[in-house]
Amino acid sequence: MDYLITEGYPSAAEKFAAEANIQPKTDFTGIQERVQIRESIHRGDLQVAIELINELNPDLLDTDKKLHFSLLRLQLVELIRQSFTSSDPTLVGQAIEFAQNNLAPYAPLDAQFKHDLERAMALLIVPKESWNQAASSSRSSSSAAAAQVQNDFGALAELVDPSLRRKVAKDVNEAILQSQDQRREANIRYLVRARAWAEQLAREKKLDIPENMSLGLDSDERATASRSNGHNGGDTEMTGNNGEDNTRSDDAELARYTNIPS
Repeated sequence: MDYLITEGYPSAAEKFAAEANIQPKTDFTGIQERVQIRESIHRGDLQVAIELINELNPDLLDTDKKLHFSLLRLQLVELIRQSFTSSDPTLVGQAIEFAQNNLAPYAPLDAQFKHDLERAMALLIVPKESWNQAASSSRSSSSAAAAQVQNDFGALAELVDPSLRRKVAKDVNEAILQSQDQRREANIRYLVRARAWAEQLAREKKLDIPENMSLGLDSDERATASRSNGHNGGDTEMTGNNGEDNTRSDDAELARYTNIPS
């Protein structure tokens, strides 16, 4: 239930509550605003998403510069995508003008902003044929199609991958929850990280535990390992309004969920 509410699935949460015969404390209608924002981002309608965010919380994007930049950069990527997949010759100029007016002012604020903007602008030199291939690949789940996009776009492939929309939508959802004094993520995600941390600590202390303790959550475990190694793909990572990581994944916090002394 906590996962469904936090991640923004009101219909599923309502059905779960009915089948489990429990009375949820959350008003499901309040989740719908986050659902609309998420769906807009997943569709690539970033302007609509930004307007909905501003209606929900007018101060959020003003105080969270990294979140605002991530939304604007994704909007730029979508504009560039449209310029190559449309017959309208003016769209390229509109994309460049959008970058100059909305993203360029961020470049002097942070070297990472400048780097991420340059990578997004580099999409303008990708051949039109590659964009057409990427559009076809987005409708296909075959590994061959994904490999072709990787080959065509190289290091820029992640910018045109649908997973970027999902990542930005997730960051927005967490920021909205935090602004409403709620947890940024569902308990189950936090507990998976706590379990991985506890296993790592136990191995460091050379405790007698099985060699392989996989939970079967390969993607989550790879992501956890990547974060612990400091790899973030070179792109801006989302943090809280004060530029600090609000996931509270420090040892002292995680230790509350274990019996292993820190």
